[in-house]
Amino acid sequence: MTRAPVVLDRAGVDRLIEALRARGYTVLGPTIRSDAIVLDEIESTSDLPVGMTDVQEPASYRLEKRDDGALFGYVVGPSSPKRTMHPPEAVVWSGVRVNGSFEKVEQPEEPSYAYLGVRPCEIAAVAIQDKVFMHDGAVDAIYGSRRSSAFFVAVNCVEPGGTCFCSSMGTGPRAAAGYDIALTEVIAKDRHQFLAEAGSDEGAEVLDSLDARAAESAEISEVDLLLDHAADRMGRSLDTDGIKELLYGAVESDHWDEVAKRCLTCSNCTLVCPTCFCATVEDVTDLAGTAAQRIRRWDSCFNEEFSYIHGGPLRPSPYARYRQWMTHKLASWYDQFGTSGCVGCGRCITWCPVGIDITAEAAALRRKEGAGV
Repeated sequence: MTRAPVVLDRAGVDRLIEALRARGYTVLGPTIRSDAIVLDEIESTSDLPVGMTDVQEPASYRLEKRDDGALFGYVVGPSSPKRTMHPPEAVVWSGVRVNGSFEKVEQPEEPSYAYLGVRPCEIAAVAIQDKVFMHDGAVDAIYGSRRSSAFFVAVNCVEPGGTCFCSSMGTGPRAAAGYDIALTEVIAKDRHQFLAEAGSDEGAEVLDSLDARAAESAEISEVDLLLDHAADRMGRSLDTDGIKELLYGAVESDHWDEVAKRCLTCSNCTLVCPTCFCATVEDVTDLAGTAAQRIRRWDSCFNEEFSYIHGGPLRPSPYARYRQWMTHKLASWYDQFGTSGCVGCGRCITWCPVGIDITAEAAALRRKEGAGV
């Protein structure tokens, strides 16, 4: 098996999808649903958002046509691999009453998913969620089973979006690890091709099966230049130097009051975030009491009841809830998991209804704390 980069055309990407389906994978890729680019099952490149792009700014997302036939000419939509690996709702346990006691009912086996078109920031988010759900040998059964059978075809970013700041977080625009295959789309006057690199043995096996030609050194250099240029054109940046200490020291900053005046505590930022993992558990039964389930559903630290204990919620105000989210994401996540909880995808900025920008809030705190405010 070779690990040298190879070159695919659009037909080659179709063969890649066919090869993954032949291996038993359900292929999830970018496709247009409800005026947004989301991950859904695809069967060929005709299901991709061909010739489309997404324009993103704070509180703004729209699709526009490109002047070419790019397959991956967008950045990121509202969904990520988290939606299937840590699903919004999952049955933790199910049982039926038999002879006065409950017997466990096994859940249907989930398909093995191949994710096509995930961005480097999303690959980095999966690695972060691995730390959350597979921490120190304690493996979450739902996440662990889906993670172990997943196959990732990353697409490196040659055109960052208006709210992207992955370069600041060291998660892009090139995928560094965690992928099985990485593609870089190159569109020139005389050609439209994809440089494909294997990141695992199975990825190399799949590429070998496609009968693709080896990439020339000039084509590899061209991709390097494209990705270097993308890193210099990020829509946002975040100064991470001493960010943990900054946020820990800003617990009493009056800047949280300013954010709270704008924050709707709607939880959009946590729902679209590829790393947020908060959930709640609910036990339900049928009316006859013959069947019972324990269901896990996504929750959010922006919900007042999320921090409820005897006597009331620990974080009753928007002030406290936004501070908790941002401080956890950029500071205490390091203490828990040894990494930031942010990958710089910009979703929380794009999908915030009032356009609160985490990079701008961090910069404002840095200015205030530096000034002793």
